[in-house]
Amino acid sequence: MTPSTGPAVVLLHGGGPGVDAASNWASVRPQLAEHFHCLAPDLLGFGTQIAGTQIAGTPIAGIPIADTADLHGPVAWARARARQVLDLLDEQELTRVHLIGNSAAGGAAALALLATAPERVERAVLMGGAGTGRAPAAVPFYDEPTRESMRATLARLVADESDHEELLDDLADLRLEQALRPGAEQAFRSMFDVDDQPPVDPAAVSTPVLALHGQHDRISPIDVSARLVDALACGCLEVVAGAGHWIHVDRPNEFCNLVREFLNA
Repeated sequence: MTPSTGPAVVLLHGGGPGVDAASNWASVRPQLAEHFHCLAPDLLGFGTQIAGTQIAGTPIAGIPIADTADLHGPVAWARARARQVLDLLDEQELTRVHLIGNSAAGGAAALALLATAPERVERAVLMGGAGTGRAPAAVPFYDEPTRESMRATLARLVADESDHEELLDDLADLRLEQALRPGAEQAFRSMFDVDDQPPVDPAAVSTPVLALHGQHDRISPIDVSARLVDALACGCLEVVAGAGHWIHVDRPNEFCNLVREFLNA
């Protein structure tokens, strides 16, 4: 099976400062592309999808990038990103796809999409609790926007930073540059504003969902994914031994095997 004829999978990246789709999925996208037709968009508020960014690129969102200035709180952002993904599916003429949603950006967007347009999703993989846990006590990174702060932020995402020293160094440079682009901080801070919208009710989601959680996740405890799965109509939990929040970085082969087995079931 070639990637062009395999089932379509939309990869929705995580929500750390300076993130973009390409760097988020670099550890596993080539392997997944052997079995699936992968789409990995920059989500609203990140990468090429930031209001005020100077990067060339055509918006793929249902609302213009500039209008994201009116978004406040994680629920509002998740629902806007769900609309963005739906427009991408329409643009690509994809009736039904699989989703892989990473943490509080991609995972939350995936949940919002599952709740609003379940007919468009065959199966979904959600990572690190999909943003259903407690909000952090402070907005990450931007109170101390230095390379050292970025490097420390990234180190918490893996189980053992000594296993990924070169990767973390390279990502710290890339993500620092991207986090300091015009509009990035404003968008990121607004994602932590108090919401005036009710969150997605997992009990309303009927799509089969695999929740993946790293055994040594230092961002979100395993209980967050366990509670999510208990609330879902058709959910199962897989705790990945030896992995941190970035399961796909700590255990890329196991991650791809679990995803492939679930999406092909």
